[in-house]
Amino acid sequence: MPAIQNPSSLRARWIIWGAFALALLVAPWVFSNNLSITILCQIGIAIIACLSYNMLLGQGGMLSFGHAVYTGLGSFIAMHALNAATGGKPSVLLVVMLPLIGGLAGLFFAVLLGYVTTRRSGTTFAMITLGVAELVFAMSLMIPEFFGGEGGISGNRMTEPFMGITFGPQRQVYYLIAVYTFISVAAMYAFTRTPLGRMLNAVRDNPERVEFVGYNAQRVRYLAFIVAGFFAGISGGLAALNFEIVTAEVVGAARSGSYLLFTFLGGATFFFGPIIGAVLMVLAFVLFSELTKAWLLYLGLIFMLMVMYAPGGIASLIMMNVRVAAFGRLRELLGHYLLMAVTGVVALLGLSALIEMIYHRQLEGAGAPALRFLGMTLDGGNALHWLAAAAVAAVGMASFEWARRRFARRWHVVQEYIEHEIKKREVAA
Repeated sequence: MPAIQNPSSLRARWIIWGAFALALLVAPWVFSNNLSITILCQIGIAIIACLSYNMLLGQGGMLSFGHAVYTGLGSFIAMHALNAATGGKPSVLLVVMLPLIGGLAGLFFAVLLGYVTTRRSGTTFAMITLGVAELVFAMSLMIPEFFGGEGGISGNRMTEPFMGITFGPQRQVYYLIAVYTFISVAAMYAFTRTPLGRMLNAVRDNPERVEFVGYNAQRVRYLAFIVAGFFAGISGGLAALNFEIVTAEVVGAARSGSYLLFTFLGGATFFFGPIIGAVLMVLAFVLFSELTKAWLLYLGLIFMLMVMYAPGGIASLIMMNVRVAAFGRLRELLGHYLLMAVTGVVALLGLSALIEMIYHRQLEGAGAPALRFLGMTLDGGNALHWLAAAAVAAVGMASFEWARRRFARRWHVVQEYIEHEIKKREVAA
């Protein structure tokens, strides 16, 4: 007998998907300059890539260090298809179908490489994916006929006008990416509701029990790997269309590491977590990297703190507070959140000043020890500036730890109340 949908849950789902579609539709009009639209295009591409990676990591428990192989090879095949257009002038139909060509390429290589990769699980699986990634990256420099060598291969997405569409303006490319993003996100969400998606969760949690009831755990992992490769290829095809150039970097270990890092930061245990991670990934690479040369250090510190204090990622923090709000106890935590935010900002300012002075002194400080930081001038040759930054950092960290402990005590009280309420409702039911 089919399960009966809760009307309120179904209504909420329609509202969420409608809001997502509306956000994709109006985003380029709210953020209308060229830089903003370019960033939005990259966010859409990254959302598909991170969600496809999370099919392996979050849903299947498969830690892959080589997911960029499938996004990157999808990009290369898509670019070759674009360049194969007659006279170098592709049709609108070809450009529209280009991401699907990339998806089919990702699927093909997932079928080819995934059978060997998914024969093992756990650490062995991770090491095999790393080996495959290094192999493909080495081949990208050894076979310039396909990969284009160090310069990569480029193409031209401009088409003959068709109903005013040429895919020259970035806004037209954005809407193509937005359509693929919405369809891909919806399809990957639907996958989580299928028997294969549910069985993938079971393989992640208890593969021995899955084998005991008659399913082949390796086959489940392999099929999921193929599906993830398809969507990764779509992301790669969109990237080729957006940037009009593909280099060996797209199959490198750094790209695979970025998918892992930001999917984890967003929250691999929730479907919308990788979407948050994808937004953070683009902002980090496009904007944050322009603000400071030490951005990778900040990123590493953030990742370390998330592993220590919020291993479920940002999505888990959101859902925990949604649970508290559902029981009407969120208001009493708002003051604690504000206090932690203020003290955290103070600590961050002090630490950032120290980090920026260290970087500036090591990289550029030989001739000019002074630097501008948040509207202030910091002098790496002045001991007073070092002492002031260290004092602000120490006071901020001590205050934050005090605020965190107060919050932890209140949080414990709230959680005890929620557990008590849940038990009371179960007894009443």
